[in-house]
Amino acid sequence: MSPRPDRLPHAVRLAAYSLAVAVLLYLTLAPAQDLPKERLWDKAEHAIAWSVLAGVGLAFWPERPRLISGFAFGLGALIEVLQWAMPFGRDGDVRDLLADSVGIAVALLAWSVVRRVAVRRPVEV
Repeated sequence: MSPRPDRLPHAVRLAAYSLAVAVLLYLTLAPAQDLPKERLWDKAEHAIAWSVLAGVGLAFWPERPRLISGFAFGLGALIEVLQWAMPFGRDGDVRDLLADSVGIAVALLAWSVVRRVAVRRPVEV
């Protein structure tokens, strides 16, 4: 049986989460012409990306949902400001931040359901 993500060494969790943040920063701040041409609906992309970011964070640190969701929201807000300020053909948009928030909420809902199910099931040794 593989170890639970929250039981991995802290340095491993932090490195993996940092990699996820770095990939997200590249995808959101790279010049528009450097991004893949195949795209979903922009708001769906935001919701999915932030759901994954928050979900990974909650898997690594399930006892810190406020910190994880706050960080994800803050990162989304910072990215929108940077997109607005940088001359790379990107646009800061409050609707993108709203889509990020939807993704975070989905991750929190899934985390809550998983935790409730886990409490009801006895732990196998």
